[in-house]
Amino acid sequence: MPDRAPQPVDRQLPTDEARDLISLVRDIAQREIAPSAAEEEDAGRFPREVFTLLSDSGLLGLPYDAEYGGGEQPYEVYLQVLEELAATRLTVGLGVSVHTLASYALAAYGTKEQQVEHLPAMLGGGLLGGYCLSEPASGSDAASLRTRAVRDGDDWVITGTKAWITHGGIADFYTVMARTGVEGPRGITAFLVPGDAEGLSAAVPEKKMGLKGSPTAQVHLDGVRVPDSRRLGDAGQGFAIALSALDSGRLGIAACAIGVAQAALDEAVSYAAERRQFGKPISDFQGLRFMLADMATQIEAGRALYLTAARLRDAGLPFAKQAAMAKLYCTDTAMRVTTDAVQVLGGYGYTADFPAERYMREAKVLQIVEGTNQIQRMVIARHLAGPEGR
Repeated sequence: MPDRAPQPVDRQLPTDEARDLISLVRDIAQREIAPSAAEEEDAGRFPREVFTLLSDSGLLGLPYDAEYGGGEQPYEVYLQVLEELAATRLTVGLGVSVHTLASYALAAYGTKEQQVEHLPAMLGGGLLGGYCLSEPASGSDAASLRTRAVRDGDDWVITGTKAWITHGGIADFYTVMARTGVEGPRGITAFLVPGDAEGLSAAVPEKKMGLKGSPTAQVHLDGVRVPDSRRLGDAGQGFAIALSALDSGRLGIAACAIGVAQAALDEAVSYAAERRQFGKPISDFQGLRFMLADMATQIEAGRALYLTAARLRDAGLPFAKQAAMAKLYCTDTAMRVTTDAVQVLGGYGYTADFPAERYMREAKVLQIVEGTNQIQRMVIARHLAGPEGR
């Protein structure tokens, strides 16, 4: 059979440094991630050693200031790194995105003293973060969260349960949103909570249809005491911090989705060139060729959309609407493309002998995390038509 190894995505990168960075990521992905990705996902194994390597290589703090150990890369570059990692193994790409999300509150709203004390270890010291906003009864309606932090002298005592936490139980730190005041969004405050804090524990990880290597678990806070020096931003500012973080986090999910879709397309193209029916490769049949063409076009459109939003962010311009559009379109694209990839492979696509079925299972969660795609549509509509019920 012909050798049809996928060709690297032809990326438009702003600097030679960015091109070197993508080359480094591709090398690490092929040497350290790809060989064991399928086996480890099937076994539900989290590759902590890969994240240690990424940290040592300067890849866990790419969009943050070099002063604190970050890579000081524009989002335009950082997101393409995520795409490369997610195309190799979504557990890794999504994990880097979540770690970046968990570091955001401190990097964007922390005091100079807090940043000096904590950011270097978070960005390049081998630590891994988790982001705690959702709860069992408050997912899309995040402003109704019930976890409470009560002031006790120079400390805060936090009690409650967080749900659907990526890296729950294995993270070294969590950015936790807790209620410190009135009901609604104005009574929420952000805290930086150590993963080994007394009173903090995690439930057994959820049994998921995909992304099995990435632990998702409830995090319980039973009278967890943190000093006021670990409060991020002002009291009552937490919900605004959370929404700001999610605007950027949604771009990370969009990039991961395009990575998964690209991997599925590459698998479909390779298989179609090798599989012969009726005396010729199935890639010669027009119906299948059109399917591949549509898959590739949707991927290119999604990549252009998330990069447009990233460039707005890099320029300091509003990008929330475009971030919601990118998250919506790219994750829906990933679901369509991975479904079509399974169809291209036929019966083989439905077996675990080929990665197409894993890509399809993984794509589904990307339509849900960091704001369901129904929430994205609400966000976009508010930008177009204003708030509901005016």
